[in-house]
Amino acid sequence: MKTSRILLLLICIQMVAFTSLGLAENTAADEVPSQTRCSVCGMFVAKYPNWLAQIHYEDSEQTKFFDGVKDMMVFYFNPQLYGGASRDAIRELFVKDYYSLNRMSAKEAFYVIGSDVYGPMGHELIPFATKAAAESFSKDHHGREVLAFDEITPELIESLREGQRMR
Repeated sequence: MKTSRILLLLICIQMVAFTSLGLAENTAADEVPSQTRCSVCGMFVAKYPNWLAQIHYEDSEQTKFFDGVKDMMVFYFNPQLYGGASRDAIRELFVKDYYSLNRMSAKEAFYVIGSDVYGPMGHELIPFATKAAAESFSKDHHGREVLAFDEITPELIESLREGQRMR
């Protein structure tokens, strides 16, 4: 009887520890110090938490923050230009689903371009967890196209940036 109580107590402690670890990871990933600037345009990222995008590197604790998907993609296509390591060193990219604001892998998201919804720097790629949500948003907000991550090109990003550089 005493052994089963100890075992049950250990299981409960492990469950609490694992749950706390997961919560801390998600919270830390979405917390941005107030003075953090977008690695591309220089805007204060914490002012735009709904648009937060991130790049995490493989061999370090380094995280690059962006005030939208567009600037994240500018960096992604040419990280050395903005003081980053090579693209091969990138471990993960994160964006926030437009509706739920849940953080998700940028490579799994679907993006609407050309809609009547603007981000902090104007025209923006609007991220969604599902293609159906992206298509619905596109219809409601006059989007031009729905794209998967691997369909985004440097030329597309440059066309969205026309006249909107800050640095």
